[in-house]
Amino acid sequence: MSSPSPESRLRPRLPSPVQPAEDERFARHGVTLLLKRDDLIHPDLPGNKWRKLAPNLAAAAGRPVLTFGGAYSNHLRATAAAGRLLGFRTVGVVRGDELAHRPLNPSLARCAADGMRLHFVDRATYRAKSDPAVLAGLLDAYGDCEVVPEGGSNALAARGCAALGRELRGVADVAAVACGTGGTLAGLAAGLAPGQRALGVPVLRGGFLGEAVRELQRDAFGGPAGDWWLDERFHFGGYARTTPALHAFANDFEDRHGLPVERLYVAKMLHALTVLAEEGAFPAGTTVAAVITGRPDEDAQPSSR
Repeated sequence: MSSPSPESRLRPRLPSPVQPAEDERFARHGVTLLLKRDDLIHPDLPGNKWRKLAPNLAAAAGRPVLTFGGAYSNHLRATAAAGRLLGFRTVGVVRGDELAHRPLNPSLARCAADGMRLHFVDRATYRAKSDPAVLAGLLDAYGDCEVVPEGGSNALAARGCAALGRELRGVADVAAVACGTGGTLAGLAAGLAPGQRALGVPVLRGGFLGEAVRELQRDAFGGPAGDWWLDERFHFGGYARTTPALHAFANDFEDRHGLPVERLYVAKMLHALTVLAEEGAFPAGTTVAAVITGRPDEDAQPSSR
C-alpha cells in the first residue's frame, strides 16, 4: 500500500482564494486588480513553494532531499519545514563558504532548527552545482538523496504550477507573478486558457530568465506552452535587494489593501503592475490577477540596501 501523498498529509488550502483589490491607480485606466492569495495555501509552505515542492516530495517518497539556495532562500526554508512536518531528512547546499564561520542569519537558523543539514560551498562550486562531479561529491557525503534544484524549479515543479494557471481560467485576462528561477511562470502559463496571458517579473538581473522558462517548458510539456512575457525593469538592483522607494510602495499597498506585502518578490511584482497600468500596458476592461506567492518575514530577510 502506497504512503499518503504530501498533499493529503499537509492539507493545503487549494484552490487558493481570489480577492478583489479596489485601487484607483488601476481603476482610472479601466483595469480591475485581483489578488490570487497563494500565500494562504499553507502556513509553512506558502504559495509557489508548496506548488513546486509537493510533486518533488512525492517523487522523493520519503528519501532525504538535497537542494540549493542562498543565505536568505525561501526555498531552503520551505524544504526544511517540509522535512520537519513530514519526517524526512534535508540537506541545504548554501552559496558562500564564508558563511560557515559566521553566526547563522535568521533564515538559515530557521532551516537548522527544522533539522536541515547546512553544507556551505564557495561561489565557484555553487555555480557548478549541476556538474555531475559536484553532485557526485555531495551524494558521496550525504548518501542517496532526491536532488531538487535551486528554487525548486524543474519539470515536476512546472507541472505542479500548471494547477495555478488552471485555477485562474476564466478569472483574469492577465496573471502576473514574480520570478526567481522561472518554474512558477513556466507552469502558470501552461495552465491558463487560450486568450489569457502570463506576465513574469524577474527579481534578478541578468536577462537569463526567458531561456530558463523555455527550457523548463520543454522539459515539462515538450515545448512552448501558453502565452507569457517578461518585464525585466523591476528587480530593484537584483535578488534580495530592495530600496527605500520599494519599501514605501509596499507600505502604501499594505495600508490601501490590508495585505502584508513580502518585499523581495511580491512588492516588485505589484510595483510593476502599478507602473504598467499607468503606462497603458493593459487595455481598458482588462482584469489582472496578481499572484501573491509569499508572506513577509522581516526577521528572515535582508534589509534594504
